[in-house]
Amino acid sequence: MDIELNLRRAAEAIGGADALLVTAGAGIGVDSGLPDFRGDKGFWKAYPAVAKLGLSFVEMANPEWFQRDPRLAWAFYGHRLNLYRNTSPHSGFHTLLELARRKPGGYFVFTSNVDGQFQKAGFDDGRIVECHGSIHWFQCLRECSDLIWDAEGVELNVEEESFKALDPLPKCPKCGKPARPNILMFGDWQWNSRRTDAQSAGLRQWLNRVSEKGWSFAVIETGAGRAVSTVRHTSENIAARCGGTLVRINPRDFDVPGERHVSIPLGALEGISRIGGIVEV
Repeated sequence: MDIELNLRRAAEAIGGADALLVTAGAGIGVDSGLPDFRGDKGFWKAYPAVAKLGLSFVEMANPEWFQRDPRLAWAFYGHRLNLYRNTSPHSGFHTLLELARRKPGGYFVFTSNVDGQFQKAGFDDGRIVECHGSIHWFQCLRECSDLIWDAEGVELNVEEESFKALDPLPKCPKCGKPARPNILMFGDWQWNSRRTDAQSAGLRQWLNRVSEKGWSFAVIETGAGRAVSTVRHTSENIAARCGGTLVRINPRDFDVPGERHVSIPLGALEGISRIGGIVEV
């Protein structure tokens, strides 16, 4: 593979597009210092206390823990909330935003990440779909209503040695019962999808406008692997629907479904930065 040629092809497709869809999985945050939980070993490296319990990421990211051991559940999600609050998005996010802002047809973001890094980097909150929800929003564990509320101002302290969250644990402002993050977990039948459904409706409306206007279109995907392939399938399906070019940036899973699309076998920050540098020229 000629990486330089593919970078130029990617820059041509993105630079010449009237509208841009940015899609992202956990890999985009690695260059900001965030863990991507790639495999159990990667997860346990990030959470050695959970490794001692012998729990995989799939087992830990389960709503049952809010019933069985809420202090453990909130230790995991509280630690992640604090981590994401204290992490600054790397410069690749800002490069993407500058590329997106230039488009006469606008942009949208579709991400499986729950960390809120796109909003933190300055992307318009009304142009983002968080398909698995967001850790920055809470819902009632008892489902007393469909209320989803902002977690801003809620502080969670975690006792590192025991890996238990300390009181007070978050509670529903309506009924006073325990709360949980508004995140789609594994085996989760209680997730309140109302916020994500509204985001998805906004994306559909924008895509309809892209089609109606006949705008040229590109998708730039970063950090989306095969383990949970929601982002990859979305990128491919929307690129096909809109007749656009998919640029897939991934150091491992970089294959693309057709010659029109472009593979960039690099990490997110390097791939985005090198494409951005060419577009600017």
